[in-house]
Amino acid sequence: MTKTYKALESKKTEQGNQLDIVEKNIDDLPEGDLLIKVQYSSLNYKDAMSAKGIPGVTRNYPHTPGIDAAGVVKSSKDNNFKEGDEVIVTGYDLGMNTPGGFGEYISVPSGWAINIPQGLTAREAMALGTAGLTAGLSVHALEKYREYVGLSGTKSIVTGATGGVGSVAVMLLSKLGSEVTAVTGKQDQSDFLSSIGANEIISREDLAEMARKPIGKSIWDLGVDVASGDILTLLLTSLNPGGAVACSGLVGGASFESSIFPFILRGNALLGIDSVEIPLEEKNHIWKHFASDWKISLEDSVKQVGLEDLPNEIETIFAGGQVGRVLIQL
Repeated sequence: MTKTYKALESKKTEQGNQLDIVEKNIDDLPEGDLLIKVQYSSLNYKDAMSAKGIPGVTRNYPHTPGIDAAGVVKSSKDNNFKEGDEVIVTGYDLGMNTPGGFGEYISVPSGWAINIPQGLTAREAMALGTAGLTAGLSVHALEKYREYVGLSGTKSIVTGATGGVGSVAVMLLSKLGSEVTAVTGKQDQSDFLSSIGANEIISREDLAEMARKPIGKSIWDLGVDVASGDILTLLLTSLNPGGAVACSGLVGGASFESSIFPFILRGNALLGIDSVEIPLEEKNHIWKHFASDWKISLEDSVKQVGLEDLPNEIETIFAGGQVGRVLIQL
C-alpha cells in the first residue's frame, strides 16, 4: 500500500489561511482503530470555517478539514470491521481537530464509523453528508413529535431552503406528503426549489410580512430551521396548534426572541437538532432510512468537484452562493 496521499491543507499565514493540495504521509495520521481510504467527502459550512481559520472550529494548523467521509477500510484493529468494508464517518472530531475527509486517507476510532447500509452507495451517502444527516434528524424529530398523526397532509416551512440542510429537508418533507413552503434569499433559485418539491417559495421579507410578534396567524404545522435569529422568532409565532420547529443552525444569529405565548396558547415545541455528538445508533438509524423508505435522488442538486476545486467552492459558500450539495471525489 502506498505510504503517501493527497490532501487539502489549510495553513496559517500573515495574510490569512492559505489552502494548498499537498502530499502527506499515512504514518503521520493519528493513531486510530480504522485506516480508511476516502472515496467521497462533502463540503459543509463548518468545513469552510475550518479552512478559513475562523475561531471555534479548529485549534491547530496546518490542518486538513472535512467533517464527512465515505470510503473503504484498509486496515482495522476492531473485529467489528474488516478490510474492504465500506463505511461512513461523519461528525465527532473528524475534520475539526482530527485530519478529515479532504484527504485521501483518514485514521479514526471505530466508534465514529458505521457500515454503509445496503441500498446506499458511498457517493449517495456523501451527496447527503452531514447536511443530509441533519435534515434527516430534523424530519425524524418532527415525526416522533407527531407519531400519532404523521407528516402526510401537513403544511411545513423550511428556511435556508437552497442550502445543504434546507434542500434535503424540502425533498424529504415533500416525499413524506407535506406541503412545503421554502424560504430563501435567492429568488433566482425558484425553479430549483420547485423541482425538488417546494409548493410555495417566499423570501425572508415575505415571511416578515406574513408572521406577527409576539403571536400571529396560524399558518404551518412544522418547520425545519437553519437560521435561528429573527427568522426562528417569526416561525414560532406562526405555527398551528400542536406545531413544532426543528432547529439546527445559527446563520441568522446565535440567539432569538420569543414570548411564552406559542408554547402555552398553542402547545408548540422547539426541537434542537445535533448531528455531531449523537450516539452512533441514531446516525445509523437515519442512514438506514435514506437507504430505504427515505430514498431520494440528489442528482439535480449535487455539484461534484475534486480537491483542486475546493478553494473556489469554499469562497462560494462564504459568499452565500452555494446551492444544493457539493460532493468531493477523491
